[in-house]
Amino acid sequence: MRKLLAAGAVTAVSLAGLAACSPSDAGSEGGDVTMTFWHNSTTGAGKAFWDSTVADFEEANPGVTIKTQSIQNEEMDGKLQTALNSGDAPDIFMARGGGKLADVVAAGQAMDITDLIDDETRAAVPEGVLSAFAIDGKIYGMPTAVLPGGIYYSGDLFAEAGIEETPATLDELGDAVDKLKGAGVDPIAVGAKDAWPAAHWYYFFAVRACSQDTLNTAAETMKFDDPCWLEAGQNLSDFVDTEPFNNGFLTTSAQQGAGSSAGLLANKQAAMELMGAWNPGVIASLTPDEKPLPDLGWFPFPEVDGGEGEPGAMMGGVDGFTCSAEAPQEECSAFLNFFMQKEYQEGYAEAFQTIPANQDAQEVVEDEALLAIIESYNEAPYVTVWLDTLFGQNVGNALNTGVVDLFAGQGSAEDIVSAVADAAAKG
Repeated sequence: MRKLLAAGAVTAVSLAGLAACSPSDAGSEGGDVTMTFWHNSTTGAGKAFWDSTVADFEEANPGVTIKTQSIQNEEMDGKLQTALNSGDAPDIFMARGGGKLADVVAAGQAMDITDLIDDETRAAVPEGVLSAFAIDGKIYGMPTAVLPGGIYYSGDLFAEAGIEETPATLDELGDAVDKLKGAGVDPIAVGAKDAWPAAHWYYFFAVRACSQDTLNTAAETMKFDDPCWLEAGQNLSDFVDTEPFNNGFLTTSAQQGAGSSAGLLANKQAAMELMGAWNPGVIASLTPDEKPLPDLGWFPFPEVDGGEGEPGAMMGGVDGFTCSAEAPQEECSAFLNFFMQKEYQEGYAEAFQTIPANQDAQEVVEDEALLAIIESYNEAPYVTVWLDTLFGQNVGNALNTGVVDLFAGQGSAEDIVSAVADAAAKG
C-alpha cells in the first residue's frame, strides 16, 4: 500500500485567512467551523484513508474540524434519507448522481459547487465524469471514483473447469456455467438479500436490450412502454431458470463477511460475481490473508442477441460526495477540492482498490481486473448510470424489489415493468 502523504507536507487547498463565519456555518466559538462527514468505509484501509485525509485537511486549515461518521454501505441510503427529511443532514455526504441526487437537489438540500471547483480539479477530472453530478447544468457533487460494472471471476476456478476464454456472449456464459457446475463449483455468486446486486442483472440485460435513446428517454419521462424493458426481464428470467447462482443466494448479502457474494469469490467458493469496480477492494478485505485475490479477473457483461443496445455499451456509476445546502460553503467546497488532489486520489485508489476519478492518478492502478475495466471503459460507445440511481429512489427501489421477486420465483418480467411504471406514476 502506498503511504499517504504526510500531514506536514500538505499545503495545497488550504483556507488561509478564513473570513468570519455566518451564524449558520459557525460550528463553535470564535469563528471556528465544524462540519460533519458521512462515508461508507467502516473498517480497514478505506476507513484509515478517510481518517488520515481528514486529519491532513484539518492540519492545513486551522480552525476547521470535521467530525466523521462511517456507516455500513447497505444502511447509508436509508439513514441519509432520514437525516435529510429531518433537516439534520451531515454537511458532507455520499452521492452517486442520477435521479437520487436530482431528488435531493429539487428539495433544496444540496449545494451548487459549479463555481467552487478549482482549476486543478477541473483539469484532472474529465468533464464527462464531473457531469455525473450535474443537474440542469449545475454541479452538485465531487466524484471520487469511476465504477463501471462487469463480471469478476476466479482464474483458478475457470482453469479447473476447463474454461479457456472469458465469455463474450450469453451463450458462452451459459457454457461456462455448465462447466463450473460439472466441476462442482457454484458458478455465480449474487447477494440477493441486499436487492441491488440481484437487480444489477436486470440492469445489464436492459443495457443490451434497450437503445441508449430508450434509456435516456425513460430517465426523462419515467415511461417504460418500450418492449425492450419486457425483453430484458424475459432474458433475465430465462437465465435465472438455468440455476447459475450460489446455493442460498436469496439470503446471501453482498459484501459482509466470508459468506457474502464477494466473500464467496474471495474464498474460491464461487467462480463469478457481477459487480462494480469497487469489488477488488471488497474482495481483498475478505480473502483469508486480507490481500488482493491473485487470480481475480474481469470481463464485460456478455453481448445478448437481438437487443438494440450498442455492442460494448457499459453500465456503472461514479461515487462521490455532496455538500449539504446548509454546510459552510467555503470550507465544505475546499474539502471536496482537497481530496481530489493527485496524491489523495492515488491514496484513494490504493485504499479502495478502485479507479480514481482524477485521471492523473490512474497511473497508480496495477490490478489486472481494474486495468481491463479501464480499457473497456475507454472503448465503450456509452456508459449508462445504474438504473436505480438513474431513476431515483422510489422507482429504483420498486425496480430492485421486482427483480428480487423474479429471482425468488414470485414475480415475472411483466411484474417488473408494471411495478416500475406504478412507482413512476405515483411520483
